[in-house]
Amino acid sequence: MKVALAGLNHRTAPVQLREKLALRPEEIPAALLEIQAYGAKEALILSTCNRVEIAAALDDDLLPASVFDRLLAERGEMSPEAVRPHLYVYEDKDAIRHLFRVAGSLDSMIVGEPQILGQLKQAYAQARDHGAIGTVLDTIVMRALHVAKRIRTETEIGQSAVSVSYAAVELAREIFGSLARKRVLIIGAGKMSEGAARHLLRGGANEIFITNRTHERAVEVAELFRGEVIPYDAFPHRLAEMDIVITSSAAPTFVLTREAVRRSIELRKHQPMFLIDIAVPRNIDPAVDDLEHAFLYDIDDLQRLTDANLRARREVAEQAEAIVLEEVARLEAKLRERDIAPTIVSLQEQLEAIRKEALGRYRGRLGSLTADQEEALEALTRGIVNKIAHGPISEMRRHAAGQKTGAGPRDPEFVTAVRRMFRLR
Repeated sequence: MKVALAGLNHRTAPVQLREKLALRPEEIPAALLEIQAYGAKEALILSTCNRVEIAAALDDDLLPASVFDRLLAERGEMSPEAVRPHLYVYEDKDAIRHLFRVAGSLDSMIVGEPQILGQLKQAYAQARDHGAIGTVLDTIVMRALHVAKRIRTETEIGQSAVSVSYAAVELAREIFGSLARKRVLIIGAGKMSEGAARHLLRGGANEIFITNRTHERAVEVAELFRGEVIPYDAFPHRLAEMDIVITSSAAPTFVLTREAVRRSIELRKHQPMFLIDIAVPRNIDPAVDDLEHAFLYDIDDLQRLTDANLRARREVAEQAEAIVLEEVARLEAKLRERDIAPTIVSLQEQLEAIRKEALGRYRGRLGSLTADQEEALEALTRGIVNKIAHGPISEMRRHAAGQKTGAGPRDPEFVTAVRRMFRLR
């Protein structure tokens, strides 16, 4: 069995493509079942605004890319041929390293941002709750969470780290200079929106409006940040009042159309309106950017701000990368040793069965034995068995750990040879 990961992210695919492949939380259970139907033993799907990735435990003869291709074909959104140039596929060590880097926020648009760890935990919990997590992915994800903790505690990567919502607010400040007396509407009341409201407040905004499909959640966020709630069905009628609109809802279609924004700008007597769409799939029709006096930015436009963040944090990131490599080597050895465990157990059981069978045949010839003699006989025969098993077991463990022996490092035929020599099933 091998570990594999296939996906695309903000570096390999534009938001126009990512939004077509993004999976809403309610779509993931069915997708997990599809992946397992294609032959995956275990599966996990991580779908965020910046990435769509499938991690899986597969039989050795199954190609990881084919699993992704078949999932795309089932969804009917895009052809595999159109997606393949943007796709990355990793196996075994490379897949583990990538997942560790993701957990440690080294592969994020903004290095050091904390949100991805929570998103990975949610993806793991959802896959586990739907029976898609087994011992392989459980071991890897648990180690990934450990790696993320080490990176946070042993480096300064989390200090002054910014999030996508922070970058969105910084973009608004860059445009306006000051956010004071600017009316801001936040559409959506999830974690990204909550983060945006927090940064807006710190940035000087004092007129924040929140709208969300679930009214109670909008009230919660508004209370946290001294904002005002606008009923979801009423916000289009108040759009003209807003100077800045930040969208981060989970709506599967556009919540702001070109026509709605055009009408609002006319009512504003052509005062500029700045719209920042940090949702994937996008919440605002890209055609809005064609309107005069409407200035639309999406999540990929925030990359300009994040490039400076990456340069400033490169030295810290290198320290985190060293932790990742160390942990990958440690887990890889553990997984290889786990792979040989069934052979070791079978060998020990086989030799123990031979020992007991031989003792049973010859015990009658030995006559009556004292308790001490029985104990000595047991110790003698067990010692012989252990000495016989020691050589092949030690060699298998050395191969699993990647240590060079006379047969070469990590020789995949060695375990097979042991099974044949001892006629193990």
